[in-house]
Amino acid sequence: MKAYVFPGQGAQFVGMGKDLYENSALAKEMFEKANEILGFRITDLMFEGTDEDLRQTKVTQPAIFLHSVILAKTLGDDFKPEMVAGHSLGEFSALVAAGALSFEDGLRLVAARAMAMQKACEAAPSTMAAVLNLADEKVEEVCASIDGETVVCANYNCPGQLVISGTEAGIDKACELLLAAGAKRALKLKVGGAFHSPLMEPARAELADAIANTQFSAPICPVYQNVDAKPATDPEVIKVNLIAQLTAPVRWTQSVKNMIEGGAIEFTEVGPGAVLQGLVKKINKEVATKGA
Repeated sequence: MKAYVFPGQGAQFVGMGKDLYENSALAKEMFEKANEILGFRITDLMFEGTDEDLRQTKVTQPAIFLHSVILAKTLGDDFKPEMVAGHSLGEFSALVAAGALSFEDGLRLVAARAMAMQKACEAAPSTMAAVLNLADEKVEEVCASIDGETVVCANYNCPGQLVISGTEAGIDKACELLLAAGAKRALKLKVGGAFHSPLMEPARAELADAIANTQFSAPICPVYQNVDAKPATDPEVIKVNLIAQLTAPVRWTQSVKNMIEGGAIEFTEVGPGAVLQGLVKKINKEVATKGA
């Protein structure tokens, strides 16, 4: 079975999507529609902006979403997913590509999500860190041991690669303890805030209203969602999981394992970069991976 996966924040690069815009009338039309919906020419920033431009959350998230979704649409009849999943932001791309959300509604939700997350980041100084070569259980134990600060596991990316999220002081203390516990690395990331942690609660509440007022349909195939790593096709279940996603961890390792158990033998990454292909291979080196 064919699985399609969609990347999240961090996959962006200057020039992303330019080839699609220049070589496909459909892509050009969709990009121009996006400029209109967003109220600024995101294409200028994607195609000719700076790394700094693309690092702004309000730009990064719609940019990755647009690159992924428009690429999927230009595949035409070749896009025949039997299951899909997206990493964090990529879940919105996956839902649009699988027909659960319209392109316009998906983009509006992603833009609303980005702005809500930006506000939550500014309200409380917070950050994230990557932890390498330490068992998930040990990382969870260290996070739980830090008193007076919020520190949680945010992304279960693949065995031996976990991202933690929390307050600045909490993450500093956690990194110190994780290295002492045997982690190969515990490195703070250049991100604006503590994504997928309780510190995103103000953003979750804001996005919940937007999602509740958006029309969702049954997707053309199961969507394995970040929150529980299970396949969903019921629009109401999808909405509940999507709202919970902002404050809950991304269970990517479990999602990929469950997709393989569900019959996936080939994973195609749709969007900028090849991060997810690498993660899938680290989770199970037997399956085939490729870019769209």
